[in-house]
Amino acid sequence: MNDTYVEVLVSRKKNPLVDVSRILMYVLAIVCFLLMFVNGIFLVGVIAFACLAYFVFPRFDIEYEYLYLDRELSIDKIMSKEKRAKVMNIDLNKMEIMARSNSHELDSYRARGLKELDYTSGEDGAVVYTVVFESGKDGTVLVDIEPNEEMLRAIKNVFPRKVSDY
Repeated sequence: MNDTYVEVLVSRKKNPLVDVSRILMYVLAIVCFLLMFVNGIFLVGVIAFACLAYFVFPRFDIEYEYLYLDRELSIDKIMSKEKRAKVMNIDLNKMEIMARSNSHELDSYRARGLKELDYTSGEDGAVVYTVVFESGKDGTVLVDIEPNEEMLRAIKNVFPRKVSDY
């Protein structure tokens, strides 16, 4: 068995508004907790803020994991370093092209208004590649990823004419 395996983990850039809203939520939760002793109706506010803190805010701490194994690229979304959700599997045999996101080779695909999915860190200056492939249910799809050099080399070894460095 001579399969190539490459794993890349990319952390999504944090939104400063999430931190501000999280602090505001904690302040309001403390205020509701203190007011609960005056009037019991504020218990509803305490429960609501506790549910918000437990269920909603962990979804904003996101990482993407790219796994390349045997002509297949798997993308997983990791929330709060705990919950993992499989986002998609890309059969690279159905890939049309893989190029840097700012490449003119992608202009014809973008002009068609195809669905574009972003699984990158969102950082300025990050090296982002776009994979164009044929998805069975959605038609042609553009997927933005941030592969490292090892992953690019592994994919380019198998698909040299489909991977563009420009």
